[in-house]
Amino acid sequence: MDNSEIIISLKGISFTYHDNQSHRPVLDDLNLQISRGERVGLIGANGSGKTTLFHLLMGLLRPTAGAIEVFGAERRKEKDFREVREKIGLLFQDPDDQLFCPTVAEDVAFGPLNLGKSQEEALAITREVLERLGLEGFEDRLTYKLSGGEKRLISLATVLAMKPEVLILDEPSAGLDEDTVERLTEILRSSDLTYLIASHNSDFLSKTTDIVYRLSKGKIIN
Repeated sequence: MDNSEIIISLKGISFTYHDNQSHRPVLDDLNLQISRGERVGLIGANGSGKTTLFHLLMGLLRPTAGAIEVFGAERRKEKDFREVREKIGLLFQDPDDQLFCPTVAEDVAFGPLNLGKSQEEALAITREVLERLGLEGFEDRLTYKLSGGEKRLISLATVLAMKPEVLILDEPSAGLDEDTVERLTEILRSSDLTYLIASHNSDFLSKTTDIVYRLSKGKIIN
C-alpha cells in the first residue's frame, strides 16, 4: 500500500499510568496503521486500553514510548495535535464528557462556531446534522434532560458538525435501542469517512467495519 494513503501510524507505542501500582503498561509496543477510507473496528475487554489508545491519538495523553504519526507528520507536542483535533472527531465513551452547553443547538453549533463559521452557517449545519441523525426538533431541548441514548446521539452530532476527515468512536452504540443502532449503522456505512470504532458489540462492528482488531495485553492482534 502507498504510504501516502496512511492517515494514522502508531509505531511501538507503550503507555503506563503514573498511578498504576503494578507498573504494568496498558499499551505495550503497540503498532497500528489506518489508511484513508478504511473502516476499522477495535474490540477488547474492559481495561484493555481502547480508550487510552484513542486519547493518545488525540494528544490527550502522551505515550511512554513510541511514535504517533497522523496525516504524515509525527505528533509529539500540544501544538502538533491542534491540526489532529480539527480533522479527527472523537466521540467520548461518556456523552456527559462531550456535552456542556445548556441546549442541544448550542452544543452542536459550538464546534462550527469555533472553526469560524457564522451564526447562520452554524445553525444550518446544526439542523442538517440533527436531521441526518433523526433528531429534528431537538434544537431547543435541554441536554441535561435527555435520555442516555439521546445524549449519545447528540454527542455524535457535535462531532459530525465539525465535518471531520476521520472519526474515532468509543462505544457509539452503547445505550441505544435496536432501531437507533440500525440508523447509526446506516449513517456510518453511507459515509465516506475513515473511521475507527471501539465496541463490545461484535454484531455492530461486523456491520459497520471492514476489519476488526483485538486489543489484548497491550497489543493489537489481527
